[in-house]
Amino acid sequence: GYMLKKGHKRKNWTERWFVLKPSIISYYVSEDLKDKKGDIILDGNCCVETTVSLLRAGSPPPHKEARQKRKELRQKLLAEQEELERQMKELQTANENKQKELETVRKQLEAAAARAAEEEKKRLQTQVELQDRFSLELEREKMVRQKMEEQVAQKSSELEQYLQRVRELEEMYKQLQEALEVEKQARQDEETVRKLQARLLEEESAKRAELEKWHLQQQQTIQMTEAEKQELENQRMIKEQALQVAMQQLEQLELERKEALEQYEEVKKKLETAANNTRSWKDKVAHHEGLIRLIEPGSKNPHLITNWGPAAFTEAELEQRQKSWKGKKASSE
Repeated sequence: GYMLKKGHKRKNWTERWFVLKPSIISYYVSEDLKDKKGDIILDGNCCVETTVSLLRAGSPPPHKEARQKRKELRQKLLAEQEELERQMKELQTANENKQKELETVRKQLEAAAARAAEEEKKRLQTQVELQDRFSLELEREKMVRQKMEEQVAQKSSELEQYLQRVRELEEMYKQLQEALEVEKQARQDEETVRKLQARLLEEESAKRAELEKWHLQQQQTIQMTEAEKQELENQRMIKEQALQVAMQQLEQLELERKEALEQYEEVKKKLETAANNTRSWKDKVAHHEGLIRLIEPGSKNPHLITNWGPAAFTEAELEQRQKSWKGKKASSE
């Protein structure tokens, strides 16, 4: 039966199957006696303790309990083995199914590879044809691009000339604006001098009327009686003094009027100069406006002949420019 044996080198207890003979005890790994582990010689120094104590205590021998455990273990292992076999069968079935699926997939892949090879062959042929066609298109596009570059260079040159004319026109407009400002200031100065001159003329007329009134009073005073002559003489002296003062004021007013007239003449000359500059700039601007026009296809409408040449403007553009010129002329006048 089974007993526990303590090892020689490793001092651990291991369960072994023992066979008792008259002078020896042999022990194996299991009760099938296939793997013998060793022998124990029985002599006078040997004695039995374990099993005798269990028998005295009325307990079953250890090999029966161990046998029951091994039986349960074998049943458990058998059940696990059956479960493992069942799982192996299922895995084998699944593997066979997978193999069939893989075979089907392999055949599909081979068919797909064949189709892909055929399509690749067609694609390569198509690619060669496309490359030839692309080369022709590339050459044609190169020629077209070269022509377009030449046209762009020509258009760029025309655009640069157009921009130069625009800049010149903007500079002319700026100078025209400055000339208009000078003319406006000259007109304001002229108006101021004119008002000053009118005021001085009014004051001069009032003084002349006052002098005429005093002179009339003086003539009337001379015709009065001799009794009043002295008193009138005194009044005459006072009035003569007032008359002298008024004459001095009149002379002063005449001097101021002459100065105002000179200022008016000077302002008038400035105004004429500014007006001449304005007309000159207007002519230049009108001339340059006629030179500048956008680069665009010619109109299908009947051509108009102006001082800038035939077909320089359409009817709508010419009408718009006439309105603009009339408005500028009215504002400058």
